[in-house]
Amino acid sequence: MVPTAFVATADEIDQTANIKHLSYGTSIVLLVVYALYLLFQLKTHTHLYATENEDEEVSMLPMWMGVALLFVVTIAVAICAEFLVGSIEGLSQAWRISPTFIGLILLPIVGNAAEHVTAVSVAMKNKMDLAIGVAIGSSMQIALFVTPLMVIIGWVIDQPMTLFFNTFETCILFVAVLIVNYLIQDGESNWLEGVMLLGAYIIIAIAFFFYPAPTGH
Repeated sequence: MVPTAFVATADEIDQTANIKHLSYGTSIVLLVVYALYLLFQLKTHTHLYATENEDEEVSMLPMWMGVALLFVVTIAVAICAEFLVGSIEGLSQAWRISPTFIGLILLPIVGNAAEHVTAVSVAMKNKMDLAIGVAIGSSMQIALFVTPLMVIIGWVIDQPMTLFFNTFETCILFVAVLIVNYLIQDGESNWLEGVMLLGAYIIIAIAFFFYPAPTGH
């Protein structure tokens, strides 16, 4: 939200250079925070993330095979993602759908299908801590790791990317975070809260479906 507020309140008309520097600095901070979050979760305060009656799972693959399989699958997914992203413009023109809707609604559904299935399957087993952890962990990874990393990589290869989002996108982000935080802060869940989350997501999807594409993009 900070880059958006910066652009909205700055006196100068052209803040391109300043917003780049702000994005670079913010991205570095976010990456450090994410690294410390992993250290907190996996090393120093693991007891805070332990669940009651947690079943011990037996590894089905040796470590080297798991790492190799992960590497191969990552390469395959990267290749598929390259073709998928490259087809956005054609899909947008053929279906007359805004590229923003495709990028923010359709692509995440496809790209996170495995996590969606995992969250639903563990929720059906009444392991709600794990289900919420999968859903929120994925969002945190995108916000604190993937996006800042893309900004830094763009900086290195001279393909600038900033953390500036327009006012509408920033409001949507704020509302989403506020709703999720409100629903999970009591440590309990029920089907009505699930309906509220789905309802909020559908409303956001409808809003982005009718939101006009930026001029020139």
